[in-house]
Amino acid sequence: MTTSTRTLGGLAPATGRASAPVPGPASGAAAGTAPRGGALAALFHATATQAGVAVVVVLALLAALVGTAPFARQPTQGTEILVPAYAAASFVLETLTAALLFAMFHVQRSRALLRLAAGYLFAALMVPAWALTFPGVLSGLGVDAGLQTTAAIAAVRRLGFPLFVLGYALAPVCSDTSPRSLVPILRTVLAVAGLAAVCLWLIVEGRPVLPGFMADDRDVTRLWYRVPAVAILLYGLAAAILVWRRRFALDMWVCLVLVSLTVELALMSWLGGATRLGVGWWAGRLYGLAAASIVLLVLLSETTTVHLRLARAVAAERRARQDRLTAMEALSATIAHEINQPLASMVTNADAGLRWLGKAEPRIDMVDAALRRIVADGHRANKVVVGIRTMFMTGAQEREPLDLGALLRETVRDKASEARAAGIAIDLDLDPALPPVIGNALQLRQVVANLIENAIDAMTATAGRERRLRIAARGAERGEAEVSVADTGGGVPPELAERIFEPFVSTKPEGMGMGLMFCRAVVEAHGGRLWVAPARPRGAVFAFSIPTALVPTNAPEVSR
Repeated sequence: MTTSTRTLGGLAPATGRASAPVPGPASGAAAGTAPRGGALAALFHATATQAGVAVVVVLALLAALVGTAPFARQPTQGTEILVPAYAAASFVLETLTAALLFAMFHVQRSRALLRLAAGYLFAALMVPAWALTFPGVLSGLGVDAGLQTTAAIAAVRRLGFPLFVLGYALAPVCSDTSPRSLVPILRTVLAVAGLAAVCLWLIVEGRPVLPGFMADDRDVTRLWYRVPAVAILLYGLAAAILVWRRRFALDMWVCLVLVSLTVELALMSWLGGATRLGVGWWAGRLYGLAAASIVLLVLLSETTTVHLRLARAVAAERRARQDRLTAMEALSATIAHEINQPLASMVTNADAGLRWLGKAEPRIDMVDAALRRIVADGHRANKVVVGIRTMFMTGAQEREPLDLGALLRETVRDKASEARAAGIAIDLDLDPALPPVIGNALQLRQVVANLIENAIDAMTATAGRERRLRIAARGAERGEAEVSVADTGGGVPPELAERIFEPFVSTKPEGMGMGLMFCRAVVEAHGGRLWVAPARPRGAVFAFSIPTALVPTNAPEVSR
């Protein structure tokens, strides 16, 4: 078994280089990139910290390349024994990365993730055969796979991984809307395993006609140099597409993987003279493993962050449920009073209307006024009932990727007529790179609607000043989307600012104080937070933040 993959010899293709969806606001990514793409990672844009880490890793790789270059052609002795250890490390890193990417796909259903996971799995499955056929590894057992076998396996692996990455880069930024199922994952795993098996079978059965990559156990022929050249060309093409599309943070880490693979090939194939087991040959593999480890750690870190965020959301949701039950105990004592007030008023106005109609000369104007008061009291009673029903509606806990900008635009459109009637101008300021979020459309729309209605009521109660409502949304640094509703009303008294989200606390004489409590419960159940601050020069700003989506997806239009 003479051969080896001197240049490429080995495996670096994938080595676990994937990465995380970037938490951030893009993290940040994956999330369809909302603004440009989706959210593979919260992303749309990587955070400054992630970009800094990537730059440091690239500089370290280049520094290592420069530092190793003078010694790259020096041979080593007796290092064949380390090949199985290197192969095991590569196999573990790539398998773990593939498993994490498959898990992310199961949540976000992005075909891009599925293709990238398939690439890592393919690279991992080729590793054992490469190590077992490596010259000198099993020679003591009388195993001889032929001079060209190892190099042929390495060539297939080197060229196969970037093809999968190209598929990832070219994949549409959208999610599969079919029900979540393990079938696509199992089908992909079986297909990749079958592809790897077919490639290995063809290589083993076709040993007599394999390309002459190796001149002897350590040196390659000129034909071999075409493999790293084509591989680097594919790396560059994939990286260019990823940079051009700029979809999400995961793309940045994949580009880092491609850079590390390019450095690895440069050391092994050209600076190291493509000599197997030389200093450059080993250095390239070690640098590739180091880069792969860093990226895998990032992916694990981001996955852990996601789980912590979900745990926080679950805890907040449980707390919110308990708060709602507690509030309902108090509400049960006042609900009759709250409903009875508008009902009593409706009865009084109806009686008055009948009396005005019963006069010798009916007062139609007074009857009209009484009917209008009845309608207003009916709407008031309806708001009480709707507010309670919304908190406990069926399906209120279902979550899906949402286009937050579309949700805000639709809610504002629904409230526009009410604002115009009150003489209020609405400004809608949406960040063009606003990332999608994971949430319940019904609940979030109700939150925004409650905040808008409160702002309209606050400005209607004031006179002699400009009435303007400003609704803004943008991505935040911590992988969150932030929405603010600012009015020019009377503001929130300082003594109520700390208690405004508690049940039965309201600045409106007729208010129940349940609306803001509901808003806080919903936002916290989504893993976010809700707060109030004074507006300048007057008024109040109610704002909330919720985590962004993690993986690319074309967020569905919010149903009306």
